[in-house]
Amino acid sequence: MYVKTLKGMGFTLNPYDKCVANKVINGRQCTVAWYVDDNKLSHVQPEVVTEVLEAIKAHFGELEISRGDEHNLLGMKIVMDRENRSVIISMRDQIEESIKMFGEDVDDTVASPANKNLFTTYDGESDGLGKDRSEIFHSVTAKLLFIMKRARPDIETTISYLMTRVSKSNEKDWEKLRRCLGFLKGSIDDKRIIGVDSLRDLHVWIDASHAVHENMRGHTGGTMSMGRGTIHSKSSRQKLNTKSTTESEVVGVSEYLPYDIWQVNFFGAQGYDIRNNYVYQDNESAIKMEVNGRNSCTGNSRHVDIKYFWVKDRVDKEEVEIKYCPTTLMLADYFTKPLQGNVFRRFRDVIMGYKHINDLLLDPSFLLKERVEKYNNIVIKKD
Repeated sequence: MYVKTLKGMGFTLNPYDKCVANKVINGRQCTVAWYVDDNKLSHVQPEVVTEVLEAIKAHFGELEISRGDEHNLLGMKIVMDRENRSVIISMRDQIEESIKMFGEDVDDTVASPANKNLFTTYDGESDGLGKDRSEIFHSVTAKLLFIMKRARPDIETTISYLMTRVSKSNEKDWEKLRRCLGFLKGSIDDKRIIGVDSLRDLHVWIDASHAVHENMRGHTGGTMSMGRGTIHSKSSRQKLNTKSTTESEVVGVSEYLPYDIWQVNFFGAQGYDIRNNYVYQDNESAIKMEVNGRNSCTGNSRHVDIKYFWVKDRVDKEEVEIKYCPTTLMLADYFTKPLQGNVFRRFRDVIMGYKHINDLLLDPSFLLKERVEKYNNIVIKKD
């Protein structure tokens, strides 16, 4: 009924997200996005927003309306920072609820959400949690999944693993969840910042860790940015075993690139054609396979399934450009393993939006001239 109403008002649905509709009013685009009965309506002219709201009221009655630069939506506190052209998202109340649901004390002095043993499983070595604690583990982890996707991408690697344990959680998993909650408690006021230099330039980092899980499968990490903070991230166990790091990297690109392509298509339907779609990798052998296909496969990689070479087709069509990125600047590395220390903090600052993606270039280990020359194209030229 709502979609029919909006179409009757002249709105057109975005074919890549049927919960986003657009209409050009007074020469500028008006956008409506909704989730169940929560809506976001925007137009450069406030009076147009009022007119559309009145038209919606005529069909559905009185509405609870919040206008301005600060909003509470789906547990998120959203602040529009117009001076810095960014949006700030925080979920303090939701984090507090998660800690309360856990029901035990947590250490808020931990420096990272997980230690180096995050991917180590202890089935048969550690006692199960029992019905009640197992349900708590499941509920808290699911709640953190909701928080992570909206306001705290810095815990995605940890939560991606814990979600695989909800049906078989044990004492070791419980301690991993405790540590993650402790990290959140100690950084409870941290906010996610998303800023854009240009709506036509998309930067994507994709990485993979080889054979890091108990079944010797790899782990894929991917993230996207348009300047400050990340607009999407993913951390997930690979669905097959691979024979080398290069093969893991090829599989990782195949797994994450669809999110990049969807983003490009979505922006195009919103009226913003992506002119530069850069994908960064830190494995030159994998890049050659993705660009050249079978022609760059050695005897050790000819067995790789043809379905993982669909990336080459996208490269040939110039829909995406794959570039080399040194490991010291590989932002997606954050989502492939539980990083620690300075590397963790440096990448986290960029992912959470506290530093611009160009600040990665300030890494002291990256000051070798030949590396700078090889990677100089990552510097974004702001519009």
